Amino acid sequence: MGHHRKVPVERAAVSLFDGLCSRQDKKISIVLASGNAHKREEFSDFFKSFGDVELLSARDFSSCPGDVEENGSSYEENALAKARAWADFTHMPSLADDSGIEVRRMDWKPGIFSARAVSGSDSCRIERLMDEMGRAPDRRARFAVCLVVAFPSFKPVRARDYFAVEARCWGTIARAPSGEHGFGYDPVFIPDGFDKTFADLGPAIKSKISHRAIAMRGVAQILPNMLKYFAACDKFKRTL
Repeated sequence: MGHHRKVPVERAAVSLFDGLCSRQDKKISIVLASGNAHKREEFSDFFKSFGDVELLSARDFSSCPGDVEENGSSYEENALAKARAWADFTHMPSLADDSGIEVRRMDWKPGIFSARAVSGSDSCRIERLMDEMGRAPDRRARFAVCLVVAFPSFKPVRARDYFAVEARCWGTIARAPSGEHGFGYDPVFIPDGFDKTFADLGPAIKSKISHRAIAMRGVAQILPNMLKYFAACDKFKRTL
């Protein structure tokens, strides 16, 4: 289950928030805190159902924050570091994720180190995973993710906060890579209920059942009104 840290409601902004929530023509933007083209495509598909929320990404800005060091001890800490860096840089609410593959035979590793388990490309990391797994019968695994939405600093009323949603998608590790779609460990992960990898199944199915899809359903319950609240705070700030 995901957990949430809700932005505190300041009395001074409540009436503005109520008024803004009633305006259906207002486009409110959030920044994807990543320059990864695959993630941008995946999250863009999720946001198509958010009628009044616009997802921006690195390509919408003339410059971007530098690489954020992912030295946290959890998915949430790493995602929060990225989301806050982009929120500070753009002065806009920012969405970041940190994810990994966790394999039972490997004591649920590589986990938060999935993208850094081996230097080089995704195929290098997959090759390392295949070597570690060998022909072991226990191939149980899961994709894990934490999505964080961070809000920029707001003064004189302090409204800097974030919320986080975690999710997992269970499955097994394939005997060999297969498929042309997706990225990361998609070619070797077979989700429960299917006999093909994410890379074989393609984006139409993955966008409904993946760890990010599950987490986004939690985000969708909170995000639109939170963004409207932030916009109300920003509007109130400009009147001071």
